[in-house]
Amino acid sequence: MRNRRRPHAPGQDIPIELLLRAYASGVFPMAEDADDDEVFWVRPDIRGIIPLDRFHIPKSLEKAVRRAPYDITTDRDFAAVLDGCAESRQGRETTWINDPIRRAYIALHENGHAHSVEAWQDGRLVGGLYGVTLGAAFFGESMFSRQRDASKICLVHLVARMRERSFRLLDTQFTTDHLKQFGAVDVKREQYEALLAEALSFSASFSD
Repeated sequence: MRNRRRPHAPGQDIPIELLLRAYASGVFPMAEDADDDEVFWVRPDIRGIIPLDRFHIPKSLEKAVRRAPYDITTDRDFAAVLDGCAESRQGRETTWINDPIRRAYIALHENGHAHSVEAWQDGRLVGGLYGVTLGAAFFGESMFSRQRDASKICLVHLVARMRERSFRLLDTQFTTDHLKQFGAVDVKREQYEALLAEALSFSASFSD
């Protein structure tokens, strides 16, 4: 169940301070679709996470990672990753990334609290993911692929970076069959908030 709170005023920018307070409280913003300028706040009863010590790489993907078909970067083009995640595609004709959310996350990125992992092929962006960092938590927001396994390989690199830099929590908001293959699990709100509080008591740096 998605517990919704009162919508943010339509069309208005979301202040960075409000966003960070929301994430620290286990709340995140969404929109009904890209054309709706209203934002609502979500606090799920059941939350998705990927335990970093139980991250699983399927064998076929492990082979692809070793082949290194893409150049992987971080924070090279955050806005392009955001726009890639907002693209309509087969099976998902609309997106929850509207203009207020786009502006808010670009501002978060400029403030050092939102980051992207990109996959490039011949100088072209072919996949990526982005999320928010706070304390030692990474709140995954969205991912996209234009070539085979591009976003999955970005996820593998994200987890490696998080482990290397002593992050404690990888929040996926919800679980999907796609994420379950990597070890994503559902946790109740109370358990999630305890994990979040622990992660926020530590500090970790995503950037170089």
